[in-house]
Amino acid sequence: MFRIPPFFPSLSVLLCRRLDAVGANTLVFDRRRDAFLHQEAMWTITDQARGLNSVAFHFGSQSEGTTTPGLQSDTDTLVSLNDFNIMLHWSDWKRGMFNLLMVKDESTPVQHYLLQRVRSDEPLPETRAVHPTDVIDSQGRVFLSNLWVINAGANAFGVNHLRRGPSNSNDEDFDYVYALPCTSLPAEILAWFYAMRPGYWPPPEVFRIARQCPCFLVADGYRGSPTEHIEWRVTPNLIERHLMFSLNNVQKKCLIVLKMLKKQELTPHLHEECKFTTFNCKTALFFTLERTPSHVWTEQGLLECIVRCLHTIREFLIQGECPHYIVENVDLFETKLCRECQVKLEKQIRVMIQDDMHVLFNLQIDDLGERLMQFHPHVERFPDQTASVCGTLTIDLSRSYVMGFTQICKHICDSIDTGFYQGAIDLINALRLRQANGTLSRYESNSAQFFITNLLSSLASVASSYCIQIGQPVPRDVWQIYSETLDVDVVSSRLKLASMLYCQGDLYIAAYVLNDVQQKLDNSVTSVCPFTKLSNEQPSAAFCEFALRHGNPERLTRKMAFCVRFIREEMHCAPAILWFEMYRSVGDDVAHRTIKERIWMDWAEVDALPFMLYLQYLIFGGLRERQRQLQALDGLLDICTNPVTFGKMYHPETVDHLLCHCLEMEGDMEEALDLYNASSIAMPRNNAANLHIHRLTGPQ
Repeated sequence: MFRIPPFFPSLSVLLCRRLDAVGANTLVFDRRRDAFLHQEAMWTITDQARGLNSVAFHFGSQSEGTTTPGLQSDTDTLVSLNDFNIMLHWSDWKRGMFNLLMVKDESTPVQHYLLQRVRSDEPLPETRAVHPTDVIDSQGRVFLSNLWVINAGANAFGVNHLRRGPSNSNDEDFDYVYALPCTSLPAEILAWFYAMRPGYWPPPEVFRIARQCPCFLVADGYRGSPTEHIEWRVTPNLIERHLMFSLNNVQKKCLIVLKMLKKQELTPHLHEECKFTTFNCKTALFFTLERTPSHVWTEQGLLECIVRCLHTIREFLIQGECPHYIVENVDLFETKLCRECQVKLEKQIRVMIQDDMHVLFNLQIDDLGERLMQFHPHVERFPDQTASVCGTLTIDLSRSYVMGFTQICKHICDSIDTGFYQGAIDLINALRLRQANGTLSRYESNSAQFFITNLLSSLASVASSYCIQIGQPVPRDVWQIYSETLDVDVVSSRLKLASMLYCQGDLYIAAYVLNDVQQKLDNSVTSVCPFTKLSNEQPSAAFCEFALRHGNPERLTRKMAFCVRFIREEMHCAPAILWFEMYRSVGDDVAHRTIKERIWMDWAEVDALPFMLYLQYLIFGGLRERQRQLQALDGLLDICTNPVTFGKMYHPETVDHLLCHCLEMEGDMEEALDLYNASSIAMPRNNAANLHIHRLTGPQ
């Protein structure tokens, strides 16, 4: 038994308080879990609405709550591809499915399987390659290569595709893993449930629920194996996530501190090719939980628990093996941490423990070390980050929702032969039916309702656009939809209504709507765009305080200003200057779009505030209110000439074009052309400025 210094209990309580202040507290733990369960439900509904049979799951630090802003944890998403029937036994075969039989022998690496193709019309082995990457062995068996998933990831994420192990991404902050769901638990996972466990953890109720969690196969062969390209690794992610969800706050804080120590004090001692991972820290926590009585896991015992975990890590390093907590005979150090680095890390941890954990006072992550040295209870040098974390979580969740809705719109526009209007109605009816049948979880139902409301809002605009195009009045039922969907966010739906009224010629009513919009755009409102993440992006303090007080996503959307979007079917509800944004690509511009740009660049997207000012300029000009028209123009000029304000625009080129058009209407063609040219230089491709330059300088 190791020595417990007498100051550990009081320092432990102080450490708990300081962790609370950096966002590692009960409220944030709950908000993180809720936000990421909402997100995974949203992505599931999005993919299913696009005709994909898949389910999304979030894993890792973000969804588990074991992170802080300073740790800068990425987001891990597993997408379960449910068109496949993964068979452990021949009795698992299903007619009409893509059947794959899990196969292994004594030469197959532990935790890995080969997937043999089985016919869909009868339970017999497939004898011919189905996919170009399939492999046929000497016995004539056809195996699904894991290159199939790797190639699919490369196609999905385009030229910026990043691959780390089984994960795919086009963004350093996000990892996506495509996985195949096991029909039942493989033997190496079942063994964990039936093994004798004399320790203190997990409790029986946690075991019972974990037993119901499915496992997945990911495209990750054993490095150096002769069959690496056709091997699939079993991963019990959902079981591990359930174990993490069962932890109390002190246990989560313990893991957070371990991650900080790993990042700052251990990783710098490693060779470039070696890795000591957060999963190693989590594994050490699991084994320590088994050995430690529950009464130790209190705020007064936090430091003792951290030291116990460090001793567990030391044991792993001394014996040269980090065992997987669930799967036997798996060494998490193998191929990742050389023996030399293991010795270095063991020495470093031993010094930490012998020095009574004074290393904590040196932690720079989230200024935790300095926060610990701030003993005076009434002088707070560092702000509490809880509100800021809640605000950021809310923004990220909203950004995901808008991205999901945008992908659904793109699917309808590109794939539905009946047109957007009928395609949207069909999807709304399908989502409502699933809600009524009770087949959706609470999170999925919330996501479905968000999509239904936004689709209805778009339908009202599409119907109005058609009416304006043929010169007919907007029907009463369309007006009713407008009134019922104004609160999809705080202003974008109202701005689309004002734009439609302007295009219809109802300037007085449009001015009234704009006045309402202007009053709602206070400092508690924050802008949201899923396509661009600005440098140093941070929601306002007022918004963060609102997010801290209100955790309901539906209520929080009323403090967000989504960018205003017009799809081509809505073009007659948009000022003509925005039509150019819908056809911005010339020559081979389309080939140079990023993955995200492919989703929205056939439409018009504009930031809410400058679009409001532009509409004010048009409408007040039409009402002959020159003073108010010039005020709107000054507002647009302030945005475009102030680097700080302009730097907060998600679609700066479009904002520039709105100002340029105002200058055209003011008769200042030369200044407008200069700004169009500047926009084209800053963004040479996929920029409507090129069309405007041709419009102003081409043959008249």
